[in-house]
Amino acid sequence: MKPYTRAERISIKIQQAITELLTRKISDPRIEMATISQVKMSADLRLASVYVTAFGDEEKIADTLAGFKKSKGFIKKHIAPQLGLKYMPDLRFFYDDSFDKAAKMDALIETAIKDLPKDKTEE
Repeated sequence: MKPYTRAERISIKIQQAITELLTRKISDPRIEMATISQVKMSADLRLASVYVTAFGDEEKIADTLAGFKKSKGFIKKHIAPQLGLKYMPDLRFFYDDSFDKAAKMDALIETAIKDLPKDKTEE
């Protein structure tokens, strides 16, 4: 038995293919600094949810997602031969805010540690 399901293996292939395409062929300035953080496939392999990380304010993030949506046909055309699937899954792009949440949690932990009273044994 294989350690990953077919959907997980296809997700990894799609993430690698899009990442390679971003570094080599796509020249849209809206998506230059974007990173593909994760791809999740539906069980029937018809839909791929692509999670994108971009740095900047909300307007920059919206522009990045718009750039990906506009480039969807180009992306599908170039990665389809690498996947070896009967049907190319539909790509849907979403902003991945997990890095933002992690940074906020780190900041909260740091402030909580600073606010702790010092132990008398440390003096």
